[in-house]
Amino acid sequence: MKKLLVLIALLFPFVTFAQTGKVFDNLSLPSKILKSDRKFAIYLPPDYETSNRTYPVLYLLHGSGDDQTGWVTFGEVLNITDKAIADGTATPMIIVMPDGNTGRRGYFNDIKGDWNYEDFFFQELIPFIEKKYRAKTDKRSRAVAGLSMGGGGTFMYALHHPELFSSACPLSAAVGPFTLDEARITYRRNNPNLADSTIANYYNRHSVLALVNNMPDSQKKAVRWYIDDGDDDFLYEGNALVHIAMRKKEIPHEFRIRDGGHTWTYWRASLPKVLEFVSDAFHQF
Repeated sequence: MKKLLVLIALLFPFVTFAQTGKVFDNLSLPSKILKSDRKFAIYLPPDYETSNRTYPVLYLLHGSGDDQTGWVTFGEVLNITDKAIADGTATPMIIVMPDGNTGRRGYFNDIKGDWNYEDFFFQELIPFIEKKYRAKTDKRSRAVAGLSMGGGGTFMYALHHPELFSSACPLSAAVGPFTLDEARITYRRNNPNLADSTIANYYNRHSVLALVNNMPDSQKKAVRWYIDDGDDDFLYEGNALVHIAMRKKEIPHEFRIRDGGHTWTYWRASLPKVLEFVSDAFHQF
């Protein structure tokens, strides 16, 4: 019996280690669209190296001022996701965290058409991930989430491509200009010679409110939405307006206001619910 207990004690650290996922935060892929190598971080679930299964994928977007390491370093994605999987509140998944802060900041195609990050995301990043890793490739198994600037990216990507995502979770999101007049001021700040028609087209494509208000009835239930914002967040107005617009359009969504501001403390507390929410989508659809 004593020998058996010693053997178990010796094996215990390896058993514990086997239950830990892995994060790689300095990976890259070449982009023809952006004419540069693009960095990304990735979380692989605990059983990735010991199984042959394929996994659903969550694309997790950082905010302004961070890069692909933001969710790793400050968001504690490894520990939080490992715990959610171990507790059974989240299904094992791959989490991809791209860098949206090198070259230019943001996840959209530029209004002048000379920096097309969204094209890179859909035409190069997603195909790269689905070829290199054992990722499921159907709509049910793909989700997007992000904070602040990345919350805006989450809205854009799911609204532009509802056929590709089962769920979307914008956190403390920057939702873009509320009105076309506001868009004229915003976009001309750095590009004073933009034509009105160019601004109008870009606004209709990149304002969450405009996209929600113009959403066809056939798309209302295409994506499961979880929108989360702190009661002290400076971006509260835009998120509240999107919630109201979705209610008026009868677009199903979860809208949560919790105690907190525009901080990593808030977003770390958001991540377990995001993982649970997207896992429900991975299971349901």
